[in-house]
Amino acid sequence: MAFVSTNPEIRPERPLFCSILSNTLLSTVPGISGAGPTPEKTLYTPILDAELIAQGSITSMPSKPNTPTGCPTPASITRAMMELTGLSPLFINAGLAHRPTVPCLDVYGIPGDDPRFGDAVPAAQDLFARGKSLGTFLGRMADLLVLGECVPGGTTTSLCVLRALGYPARVSSSYVENPVSMKEEVWRIVAGRIGESGLSSPLDAVRIGGDPMIAVGAGIAVSFPGRLILAGGTQMLSVAAVLKAMGKPVPHIVTTCYVREDTSANFAETADRIGAEVSYVDPGFGDIGHSGLARYCIGEVKEGMGAGGAMYLAYLLGFTPGAIRGKILEFAHAYS
Repeated sequence: MAFVSTNPEIRPERPLFCSILSNTLLSTVPGISGAGPTPEKTLYTPILDAELIAQGSITSMPSKPNTPTGCPTPASITRAMMELTGLSPLFINAGLAHRPTVPCLDVYGIPGDDPRFGDAVPAAQDLFARGKSLGTFLGRMADLLVLGECVPGGTTTSLCVLRALGYPARVSSSYVENPVSMKEEVWRIVAGRIGESGLSSPLDAVRIGGDPMIAVGAGIAVSFPGRLILAGGTQMLSVAAVLKAMGKPVPHIVTTCYVREDTSANFAETADRIGAEVSYVDPGFGDIGHSGLARYCIGEVKEGMGAGGAMYLAYLLGFTPGAIRGKILEFAHAYS
């Protein structure tokens, strides 16, 4: 396919890349998330990714921006795009377990709880309202907002939200081998709780089985007055589904072709059911000349930290696919 599947010919004057950072305690369950060297260390991943994107390196602890197999993390791609475009990223702390090491807008959330044992986001309504305040604020700064996320374990919470809202979704994973049975078991328990209590509003799905990012992201989307792009895969589908259930417009979604090609999931089908327009970025990592980046093509990592949206934004700003690929390769080689 082409570098981008669709090109809306947007020429923003004041673009902004922003990413929502959050945790869910589901990521500490062994086998659920591959977004960290150990289950407990997944709670640090959003902080380290933001550090890499903001500063160009991870300085708060010894760490390289690669998976154990040498696959550069999506944050590496996003950082490369910030360098290429000269944009300064913005981060939102929606509910982190540890204090961030880079400046963030803070909505004073707490990490999402494990939805098998109780409500995951008791303050979902409050976080949505705070997201609405941020959307209005960001609208004074930008005419185009590319909104990413980093939530280890977030595909599982998104599965719960999508299913709760009536979509027969199957979701991706950062693992090559998707831990489908573990995710389905989480949903089975959450579905039982929903069956007992029911849903009185779309945000009840987030409260019972979601994570703080979904509530904040939906709030921003409702109030941002300019052009909004949801930069991500499954997690952004859950934001779109909440908006659809509220009767609100569904923003454009941008993700990588590696999410669409995941046969263990049904991303494109679910997007169609929601009514979300999706653009896919194909950076051609298979022949880029880096064995770690080539692992995206076999299903490792696939997407995260708004990487697809960051590449899409660079393209909208006039950078060629060759320049985008070259900058990603340059940054990846620096940490090989």
